[in-house]
Amino acid sequence: MNMPLFSDIKMNPALLCDFYEFTMGNGYFLKQMKDSVACFDLYFRRVPDQGGFAIAAGLESVVNFLDNLSFSDEDIDFLRSKNIFDEEFLTYLRDFKFECDISAVPEGTPIFPNEPLITVKGPAIQAQILETMLLLTVNHQSLIATKANRIVRAAQGRPVFEFGTRRAQGNNAAVMGARAAYIGGCAGTACAVCEQVFKIPAVGTMAHSWIQMFDNEYEAFKAYAELYPDGCTLLVDTYNVLKSGIPNAIKVNEEILKPMGKQLKGVRIDSGDISYLTKKTRKMLNEAGLQDCKIFVSNSLDEYIIRDIINQGAEADVFGVGERLITSKSEPVFGGVYKLVATENNGKIVPKIKLSENPEKITTPGYKKIYRLYSKETGKMVADLIALYDEEFDFTKPITLFDPEHTWKSKTFEDYTVEELLKPIYVKGKRVYDCPSIETIKSYCKDQVSKLWDEVTRFENPQNYYVDLSQKLWDLKHNMLKNKSK
Repeated sequence: MNMPLFSDIKMNPALLCDFYEFTMGNGYFLKQMKDSVACFDLYFRRVPDQGGFAIAAGLESVVNFLDNLSFSDEDIDFLRSKNIFDEEFLTYLRDFKFECDISAVPEGTPIFPNEPLITVKGPAIQAQILETMLLLTVNHQSLIATKANRIVRAAQGRPVFEFGTRRAQGNNAAVMGARAAYIGGCAGTACAVCEQVFKIPAVGTMAHSWIQMFDNEYEAFKAYAELYPDGCTLLVDTYNVLKSGIPNAIKVNEEILKPMGKQLKGVRIDSGDISYLTKKTRKMLNEAGLQDCKIFVSNSLDEYIIRDIINQGAEADVFGVGERLITSKSEPVFGGVYKLVATENNGKIVPKIKLSENPEKITTPGYKKIYRLYSKETGKMVADLIALYDEEFDFTKPITLFDPEHTWKSKTFEDYTVEELLKPIYVKGKRVYDCPSIETIKSYCKDQVSKLWDEVTRFENPQNYYVDLSQKLWDLKHNMLKNKSK
């Protein structure tokens, strides 16, 4: 039996979930809990790469999933074939009508551990069925957006292009990873379909195989320059960068491009000692009158290598980053979780808590909202406050926040502005949010990251950003801890 092509596989994302979501849903149905209301938080526990913050991404994919959430007759037949589901439950799925309230942090927002990125409130069966798709979407895209943002910041204003399509873990990871990388700050991608679908600039010139297909390097460069004189960038490390590649590139500029009234746009180096080679290359190009010719570099780059070669004086103008970006190779798991935090009984929210021998796995109970405080003087973010959904605050007055783990640490803020982070996306199953364009998201991300203190954005030992619990929420959590542990 031949394996079908990915494009030939008929797959409903509603079934792209852990099987226990259906066994629990069937159980809720049979135990007359179909209409019981559950509240879930989606959050993460630790910033990848020991960083100071992460970048939220994936919300548009979540919206696309929820807008089309339904079960076909084929899906119902498959579930029926398992011989464990009640027929009335299967009828409920076939006639599925989404009814949840969902709020989320917008894409491109700097985010921190243990604060909800998405809150879900609605019928328990529905809220449970969302778990896997929400997690895999937000986990993946937030991971790549976060890694991209680190790499872009390391480049200190030089453009970074995502070059990892062929190293991604599958079709979807390549495409949605490129989208997330663009949100994180990349200037474009090597993935052609991403420009067609998302309008992300797709770039590329040649591979080493182009050079090898000709009798010699000069002939390969000459042919390319004749075909693409307006944007000619040549790959100069197939044989020897300084003895062959750059001299032949300069020769092609003189003999082919100049007579056309054109000029060599760039050279790309994909191997060797980048610092040394770019400095020598820049000197050779300048001496040939090619001061405007850009030097593109690639070859297993990440934020640390880019930072180091810049510090070493590398003359790199543009970076192409592949596998270490698209897979977040240094830490390829974001670690988001989806936890029940409350139920609703006769219109009253009933908080729930999960205990664990591992303190970091203890949940924070209650249906919540998040406020972000900014300094009026600097415009910088100063703290986040997680509170219960029905709490009210007078933000015209000074407010004292305290560390939820080290409660003796507190700080009073006086001159500040406040933004509520979780935005309504669905109300009773109806979408009330329009996803912004990717360019808007990217610009928003850049602006928001600029509002973080430098101490929070550094790569090594970043300062912990304040994410505090309201007094009421802290009291609730610790009272429940005491009662549950008895």
